[in-house]
Amino acid sequence: MNLRVWKWQFWQQIVLSLVLGVAAGALINNFGGGEKTAADWLDPFGDVYVSLLKVVVVPLVFAAIVVSVGRLRNVGSVARLTAKTLGWFVVTSAIATAIGLTVALLIKPGQGLGKLASESAATDPVTWTQVLHNLFPSNIVKAMADGNVLGVVTFAVLFGAALVAIGPRGERLTSLIDDLYVVMQKVVWWVVRLTPIGSFFLIGSVVATYGPSSLAPLAKFTGAIYLAVAIMLLVGYPVLLRAFGRVSPLKFLRNSWPAIQFGFVSSSSLATLPIAQRVSIERNGVQREYASFAQPLGATIKFDGCGAIYPAVAAVFVAQYTGVHLGIADYALIALAAVIGQLGTGGTPGPALVALTLTLTTVGLPLQAVGYLIAIDKVIDMARTALNVTGQLTVPVLVARSEGLLDEAVFNGPPKELTSSPSTPDEAGESGGTGEAPARDRAPEPVPA
Repeated sequence: MNLRVWKWQFWQQIVLSLVLGVAAGALINNFGGGEKTAADWLDPFGDVYVSLLKVVVVPLVFAAIVVSVGRLRNVGSVARLTAKTLGWFVVTSAIATAIGLTVALLIKPGQGLGKLASESAATDPVTWTQVLHNLFPSNIVKAMADGNVLGVVTFAVLFGAALVAIGPRGERLTSLIDDLYVVMQKVVWWVVRLTPIGSFFLIGSVVATYGPSSLAPLAKFTGAIYLAVAIMLLVGYPVLLRAFGRVSPLKFLRNSWPAIQFGFVSSSSLATLPIAQRVSIERNGVQREYASFAQPLGATIKFDGCGAIYPAVAAVFVAQYTGVHLGIADYALIALAAVIGQLGTGGTPGPALVALTLTLTTVGLPLQAVGYLIAIDKVIDMARTALNVTGQLTVPVLVARSEGLLDEAVFNGPPKELTSSPSTPDEAGESGGTGEAPARDRAPEPVPA
């Protein structure tokens, strides 16, 4: 075995960092004062790594959307691709919500519990007008500064469409934005090389802060979330990929594993976006032009974990905990709010609280009970985000397959090592657009799922 860790494959480096992080966190937690130690010595380094990824997200998303809107003309109908993407977003979210409700009703996570906490959640009801304001910000510069990625996506789509509409006069600016996109990809690649180090501090902090004993009072709730996530991850998506995508679910999981793994550790869809986009293009074989549009859109409004499964399970928990009876109409409202309400969430740690607030408000459940779930939010957020990322990678494969935009040679071939430099459109070939890197950049052997 090669003892030079820096020569290992990317997934092997991350697995090693996770094992070391869990061991270090457990050791710190065992000696007591784990929360303070984590806050002083682990959180700062983990936060710096996630911040490095987040700082490039807004310019990356803006450039990717603007450029991809123009390129989508060359690969199919923009309206049809957008409609199919959004349609699959809704379908997969509805399936995830149904799984969450079913698991919660079977496990009954809120029954038989005493008072777990005295604090209440400091939440403000989410209104549909707020969602509309996020979609259409009055100041795009402020939206970028505030991290309102949903507003950035809307503006980027309009901006890209306008550049296409004015014809040759928009080509020069389009070329400059394309160059910005390539530059941001290069910056992201530098940051991605630090992933094993960032993973060590992120997972170490979680284990050091909470420890296994902290999950005991809410073990049924935590178990319900993880079970629902596992069912969607290992059954829901694979069935869709096999039936509609006509691809191997095992190969999809093998290709997508680096992004799923990082989503689990970072608890942030937006922080995972740079890795997920490379996975979609360079491992799953989704055509670059479409992937550059679908992945940022998914990272903004597609949250099967945070916006579908979690609100469904948590709403049942709150109802059972507080003794509120829910009827068929209430469950239908929960499902509707969970599916549509994803527009009001963001791709950073904590969007699930917004989605849950919206869901509870819709069916009239008390918001105070949300405070009981805050103590373990970080632990379950890891599973939620991993599912978010999986869904964001699944839909582009389904749509690309139906539109003839999926390169099966890339999908079924040896997965590219993500620590290599990202391929640019010029390297991949504008006509092919698959994002396949030169042969010298490929990993020497497949990465196990």
